Amino acid sequence: MAVTKTEVVSVRVPPDVKAALVAAAGLERRSLASMVEFMVMDYCTRRGIAGAKSIGGTKGPRKTTQID
Repeated sequence: MAVTKTEVVSVRVPPDVKAALVAAAGLERRSLASMVEFMVMDYCTRRGIAGAKSIGGTKGPRKTTQID
């Protein structure tokens, strides 16, 4: 069953933070929204913050291969 997204969060960040987010999302082949969701859930899970349970369909980090 798909998760229905009903909440909107709007944030302003410096250009270098957005560039880092875009780069991270690109490496993970995610949308910006999906990358932010993953980062927040990962942060909360690692710190035992309530409400940070696994969301069905949320992808984990992908392994990357460096090509020299």
